[in-house]
Amino acid sequence: MDHSEHNETVRLDLWLWAARFFKTRSLARQAVEHGKVEVGGQRPKPSRAVRVGDALKVTRGEEVFELQVLGLSDTRGPAVVAQALYAESDASRKAREDARARRAAERVGYRAPEGKPDKRARRLIRALGDIDAL
Repeated sequence: MDHSEHNETVRLDLWLWAARFFKTRSLARQAVEHGKVEVGGQRPKPSRAVRVGDALKVTRGEEVFELQVLGLSDTRGPAVVAQALYAESDASRKAREDARARRAAERVGYRAPEGKPDKRARRLIRALGDIDAL
């Protein structure tokens, strides 16, 4: 199936790409370099070897995943196969769902303007934009 079964390790950036956390390997490498990924509570390099049983913390946008590595792969496959490579903790899943619900609740009160601002509103917007002009 894949070459990692013989090696028992896979590069971190390659594993993140294969597990479908990032769309490209380059994005996975950048996330690791910018501290969005932790392995065992430490900031790794993109070339760090991932082993079965490693604990990962992956931050993607506003979502934080706490994972346990269950399998290794260096090839990107279907989502069903990718999801079999890791197990997310229940606390992590619940925290992500709560954060998603909170963001949705914050959007509920927002109403987009019905049209363009009139002349008076544009003047007010300009005045607010240049506070020092007052």
